[in-house]
Amino acid sequence: MSTTVEEKAVGGPIDTEKSFNSASTEEHQHRAQNIDIEITANSDGLYVVKDTDLGLKLAKDGSTVLIPQPSDDDEDPLNWSWLKKHKAFFALLLPSLLTDWGMTWGTTMFEAQSVTWNMSIPDVAHSTSGGIFLQGPGGILAVPLIQRYGRLPVLFWSQVLGCIMVIIATFSPSYACFTAFRTLQGFVATSPQVIGLSVVHDLFFFHERARKVNIWAFTFLFGAFFGPMMSSFLLSKISWELDMGVLAIWYGVSAILVAICGEETLYDRQKGVKPTSGASRISLLIGIAGWKAKGQSSLVTVSKHLVSVGIKPQLLLPCLFILVLFTWAIGIVTTVTQFIRPPPYLLDDTHASLFYFAPIVGGIVGEFFGHFFNDFLANLYIKTHDGKYSPENRLWGAYVPCAFGIAAMVLYGQTLQKGLPVIGLGAAWSMMVFAEVVSTTAVSAYLLDIFPHHAALASAWLNFWRTTGGFCVTYFQTQWVAKSGAAVTFGVQGAIIAASFIFIIITQVMGRSWRMKFLPPAAEI
Repeated sequence: MSTTVEEKAVGGPIDTEKSFNSASTEEHQHRAQNIDIEITANSDGLYVVKDTDLGLKLAKDGSTVLIPQPSDDDEDPLNWSWLKKHKAFFALLLPSLLTDWGMTWGTTMFEAQSVTWNMSIPDVAHSTSGGIFLQGPGGILAVPLIQRYGRLPVLFWSQVLGCIMVIIATFSPSYACFTAFRTLQGFVATSPQVIGLSVVHDLFFFHERARKVNIWAFTFLFGAFFGPMMSSFLLSKISWELDMGVLAIWYGVSAILVAICGEETLYDRQKGVKPTSGASRISLLIGIAGWKAKGQSSLVTVSKHLVSVGIKPQLLLPCLFILVLFTWAIGIVTTVTQFIRPPPYLLDDTHASLFYFAPIVGGIVGEFFGHFFNDFLANLYIKTHDGKYSPENRLWGAYVPCAFGIAAMVLYGQTLQKGLPVIGLGAAWSMMVFAEVVSTTAVSAYLLDIFPHHAALASAWLNFWRTTGGFCVTYFQTQWVAKSGAAVTFGVQGAIIAASFIFIIITQVMGRSWRMKFLPPAAEI
């Protein structure tokens, strides 16, 4: 649905994320000042996406309403050139790639580290659990900083601090010290997974967002497998300490990329001004400009809003489905080497590295599928509903990945249980990653639709629930398989995914009424 802007005259900048469907342009503009789309876009709680009679700025097709309405300010990110928008978006992608990449990078080192520290492989594997868990709280605590000081400084410092944590972990003299700084790495480097929705909302119109969300979600999920694959190849040639050094270099490159290409996208659309206008590049990057800016929400206010958004049922239920799906998906990532290296598969370093191509293929297929499928769902709904759009329609995009996730767990368990060819494990893992990418895109796009003025807050909670379940899997996954068998273990996990899908169905049915009843807090910048 990507189109370029064709402006049509209006009396002043109107935010159609705060719009009501009305009979005349004058009435529409008057009511638009008082009604927020997070409460309702019109009397039915729908976006007005296609309309030529409201006197609003439209896309080049002449009928798609630009949501939100761009101001007349050249500093408004919605008015930036295609190149500047995508340069800023590009700067977000490598940091997003490194969030899960940075934590799962270490999952291929367990065997080598067990020799260094004279520990069992399952015990060494616990070194990743703390970092994975703290990705959730780290994202939550980053939100007030993102809203108060800006997107760019938080993105930049997350990469700098991530690099520092990895360097210290690399030179750690003990397992305890290594684990502590790996845990801190997960805590400080997770913010790109939270900033992403805010940047997409700042830069792109409603009809452009689903594809951008899909690309952003693909990067941080793709990194969870591309990183270990690269790490595994390196381990066949260098020590695990040097391998960690390569990860530190990646964080350094990412920080440089943000410094060169990153842009501050925070814009006060209600006042029609950029809070950090006129600030120098270095002051924007390190956060001084955001600290000096006036009129933004305080840290306390954002923290209160964060709690308020987090308990809304229209957010909580879809996130619980993501929690369950990702718990078992992360379980595969953090334990897979413990299944493919021992008999009957006995994969060496090279073959174990190549095995990571399976989830990469699944992620790529998921990105291409989501790139077109979400737009297909949106266009179909708009076409059949008189130019209006219901955010709950996004959740139809979760049905296909749920089915793939269930099938993946069953296939994975049966392959392990019966000692079937390793290609069965690869196929199952690929299907699971497809499910992760497509479901994350669907739920993220839904949350951005219903919380457009609280994108960072909604994204933080999604990230929290996505990572919370996965941290504990390494503590019981292999023991569960040893006790009950792979077929039962992974079959039960598939059944739990199926049961959790009721959260998506309930949200589809109740979401619109919940949005009307459980209103979001006051809009932030």
